[in-house]
Amino acid sequence: MNSPDSTGPHFRRVVLKLSGESFSPAGERGITMDEVIEISKQIVKAQGLGCEVAVVIGGGNILRGAQFKSSSANIQEATAHYMGMLATVINGLALQDALESLGCDTRLMTAIRMDGVAEPYIRRRAHRHLEKGRVVILAAGTGSPFVTTDTAATQRALELEADVVLKATRVDGVYSDDPERNPHAVLYRELNYSQVLEQNLRVMDHTAITQCMEHGMPLLVFNFKRNGNIERAVNGEAVGTYISSEVKAET
Repeated sequence: MNSPDSTGPHFRRVVLKLSGESFSPAGERGITMDEVIEISKQIVKAQGLGCEVAVVIGGGNILRGAQFKSSSANIQEATAHYMGMLATVINGLALQDALESLGCDTRLMTAIRMDGVAEPYIRRRAHRHLEKGRVVILAAGTGSPFVTTDTAATQRALELEADVVLKATRVDGVYSDDPERNPHAVLYRELNYSQVLEQNLRVMDHTAITQCMEHGMPLLVFNFKRNGNIERAVNGEAVGTYISSEVKAET
């Protein structure tokens, strides 16, 4: 990555991908507002640098549609995915209230119409909200089943002409193996998309990675639990793992 621009943030517009699990302590479910407030404080600081921020939120802390895939429960998989999309809206409402309690102007937009709760996602309207300095929270994925919120994040980043997708995780970046199980796992600082796909590294689902690769959308995977890392990521500082088509593979 290049060094930060002294006249403003390195990235002028970002899509921040948050998992639903980021809204609760590790190993727990549901929403813990203290966790949401801490994330919101980081988002507000990043926006204060002059960066336009859109947030795509998951729903795994409440319900993940894919969890019913192998279930014997009498529920169709597509129905389960819609239930998961609604979970992301609940998280979006929590994030909206947390941000606004900090004095941040927001708009919650959903891919599934629910006019009494949020605005429908319309690309041009989302553009305008960002230009006006509002944090735009994008919920309900793409509005279609069998599509992950990771893919929704890359899709929205392309539609909104973002400079980068910021993938917030609980680890410091992309490792050669699970660092919680393998103490010798290597942290990669830079990768290209071909390496991610060939090594089957767990970053995002393959559809999201392929979409980024085909359209030249860079991706930064970093640890949001380290206070200030969202701000550092927006500034282009060396946090996490930077993935793009331009990074050369090691020979």
